[in-house]
Amino acid sequence: MRLRALLDTDALGLRLLGGEDELDRTVRGVMTTDLKDPSRYLSGGELVLTGLAWRRDAADSEPFVRILVAAGVIALAAGEAELGDIPEDLVVACARHRLPLFAVHESVAFATITEHVVRQVSGERAGDLAAVVDRHRRMMTSGPAGGGPDVVLDLLGSDLDLRAWVLSPTGRLIAGPKVGGPALPADVCAKLAAEQLAAARTGRRGPHRLPLGSTTYSLFPVRSNGRSPQAARDVRETVLSDWLLAVEADAGDWPEERLDLLQGVTQLIAVERDRRDAARTVRRRLAQEVFELVQAGAAPAEIAARLRVAAPVLLPGLGAAPHWQVVVAGVEWDDAGIEGGPVAQSLLEEILVDPLAAGPEHSDRIAVAHMSDEAVALVPLPAVSSEHDGSEEGILAEALLESVRDPLAAGLDDDGRVTLGVSAAVHSAEGLRGALEEARHARRVAAARPGRVCAAGHQELASHVLLLPFVPDDVRRAFTARLLDPLRDYDRRHRAELIPTLEAFLDCDGSWTRCASRLHLHVNTLRYRIGRIEQLTSRDLSRLEDKLDFFLALRMS
Repeated sequence: MRLRALLDTDALGLRLLGGEDELDRTVRGVMTTDLKDPSRYLSGGELVLTGLAWRRDAADSEPFVRILVAAGVIALAAGEAELGDIPEDLVVACARHRLPLFAVHESVAFATITEHVVRQVSGERAGDLAAVVDRHRRMMTSGPAGGGPDVVLDLLGSDLDLRAWVLSPTGRLIAGPKVGGPALPADVCAKLAAEQLAAARTGRRGPHRLPLGSTTYSLFPVRSNGRSPQAARDVRETVLSDWLLAVEADAGDWPEERLDLLQGVTQLIAVERDRRDAARTVRRRLAQEVFELVQAGAAPAEIAARLRVAAPVLLPGLGAAPHWQVVVAGVEWDDAGIEGGPVAQSLLEEILVDPLAAGPEHSDRIAVAHMSDEAVALVPLPAVSSEHDGSEEGILAEALLESVRDPLAAGLDDDGRVTLGVSAAVHSAEGLRGALEEARHARRVAAARPGRVCAAGHQELASHVLLLPFVPDDVRRAFTARLLDPLRDYDRRHRAELIPTLEAFLDCDGSWTRCASRLHLHVNTLRYRIGRIEQLTSRDLSRLEDKLDFFLALRMS
């Protein structure tokens, strides 16, 4: 496809501002970006679409154009919706570097140009591939009735004999073929997501290939078309939110035509991603309003009024007033310059999606706001009868992370952490402030634990556990070393299992018979081991103070 053909298509509303001699260049793809430096996402031959949000002043145009030309971009199309007329400094920079420049009328959506380019490029290379993209485009743009990304995956299977799935960064199956074999197992989804996240952290270009048994999967990132210019200054700011397209095939020996087609499909699936993100806007705003009122100390009646507005949106058709639960999440990187709040918001929305719900319209009913460096979720729960004590209702902290821990750990690599805290359920506006503080305290407990992905719930907020996160790290290390290092050294030399014995003894509340039974030891053997512990540490395990010191040391180790 030639650039000249784009200019001749009236429906695209393109106006040439420079580069008339270069219109015979061949278009190999299209990319929408407002990043100052999008080079990591370019492979050459693209028409780049931009809303100019990267431009702060005239000095920004020259380096931006220079980056595009170095990456092999064949033309730039700038939207007029943001600034009106295209700035003269951008026209001059494009002319200097012989980069054709188009103006896009404000009435024309970038998605329209993207779909046209993908369809035309595919059509010129292979008629059957163009048919897939065209049918996909029509179904994706026809709204929910068109079937969304599931339909294009069926078409890839029927027309190109390619089985493919769309997965979230946590390995949740978002879309898959309805025909053509068994469903993709959950453990395979998790491994594919982990591979994609790990590869993204290295900066390697896709597609990434992962052999699992006798099958090889090729992984293509699906990036949002609507990403803000600040949202991807660092790969860590999007690695935990990008979807991926997993194809059951080895793309290592594919021709360029087929690779380009799959890249085009990911761009079109990104339209569905943006649509779902837009649908969350109302819920995000509701959560933001509720938590701002809670933090400002608003009257319970005012908070209750906002909750009454939120309930029909989050739980439509619910008769009784729901109970509420609060979940707080944080994403922290070693580099303090990376803003964690928006990343945590996107991630928490993903983690809280109900995978068992019947369809996306029912699975995503969580309102998540981001406040400073954390995300806060307002989770509605169907009201339980008065016979329940509330101890079993709602979501559990560890259950949230059970299936997503491995993929997230891969995306976090060795310089990031995800921590979550979950409150108990509350039944009124009066309890919401306490629930928010409870969830935040629980997250601090989770942050005190080792590991890249940790969670804690309200059940764990016993007084001694609640205090542990506030003890300075150097004090904790010195305290645990003084008590436990002599036992660890002895265990290494003699394989005496003093540490496991101590844990069991404290867990059995100092009962000799119960502890001996649990460890399958004679009571005399147990007494010998406890005596050795006391000798090595100069402590007396019959004293409450020494028992408590050992208990805390084990918790902090």
